[in-house]
Amino acid sequence: MDDEYWNIGILGTGFGTYHASLLNNHAQVNRIVVYGRNETKLHKLKKELNVEVTQNIEDILLDPFVDIVDICLPSHAHRSHAVDALKHGKHVFCETPVCLNLEDALLIQQAEQQYGKKVLVNQFIKFDPAYTFLYDAHCQQKYGKLISLSLKRETPPLWGDLGLSAIPTQFMIHELDLLTWLLGPCDPCAVWGTEVANPEQAQVQAYFQHQDTFTEVIASSHMPGGYPFTVAYEAYFEKAKLVFHESDENDLIPTALYEYTASGQQKINLEPTNPYEKSLDHALECFGGHSECMIPLEQAIHSLEMAIQIQNRLGQAQR
Repeated sequence: MDDEYWNIGILGTGFGTYHASLLNNHAQVNRIVVYGRNETKLHKLKKELNVEVTQNIEDILLDPFVDIVDICLPSHAHRSHAVDALKHGKHVFCETPVCLNLEDALLIQQAEQQYGKKVLVNQFIKFDPAYTFLYDAHCQQKYGKLISLSLKRETPPLWGDLGLSAIPTQFMIHELDLLTWLLGPCDPCAVWGTEVANPEQAQVQAYFQHQDTFTEVIASSHMPGGYPFTVAYEAYFEKAKLVFHESDENDLIPTALYEYTASGQQKINLEPTNPYEKSLDHALECFGGHSECMIPLEQAIHSLEMAIQIQNRLGQAQR
């Protein structure tokens, strides 16, 4: 096979439908096959995107011409399907979180090494322009040292169970992906969390000390119904402060990144980018060996380890 053109099997018709739409007109994608159990969804996908569909997962796993398996199933199913795909000689692109426990993630890593194929994880926050700007500013010492950082992710109860036992691995994981990329893996020095009125809603705060940089990560799944889904950060450097806020279209506060220096306030113009699309683009380049990988399984495992430490600390506090 010419590694410039890929045949991709997508598992799942939830977020997998979105992946199929992003990949459908990609210059490097030759063929897409989507597996799902819902016949109505599959029929709609076939009609709208002109992709192949199947209700038999082995049609993908046993197809010698499928090069990549894109796993968009619930996280508890990632390990078994990732290992099966690797056994059958496929590369794997996996949604975040890669797994819900460390044992499953390490089994995927073992299979990756055993079968000689790559596993990449959709750590899409690394392709969001505001977070890329923060990463570059830190690495290039644009404003001097990064002294402290506050990362925030908030949502009304839209996503099912995001209580204390779930929120670190299934919601906070994105900020932990960013933190691992920016400063490296680190054990939390303090963790606090509370359920509010519903056991499926919680607020969690975790604190980290990376050498000279202190970081706070806040995740909340109990915001009022009228509150927009929001991500934000405040980064304090020796010579500047960066303030970022992004939320959905229902918010009156505009999405923006501001730089504050001795010269005053300046709005940073960010190029409109779809980080999910960029992550998929990057994965295809990496599978072809054309790019240094930013989303390897190893980094996803570091983030998961941090999330599980937070989860365990919360569980101990409840007992």
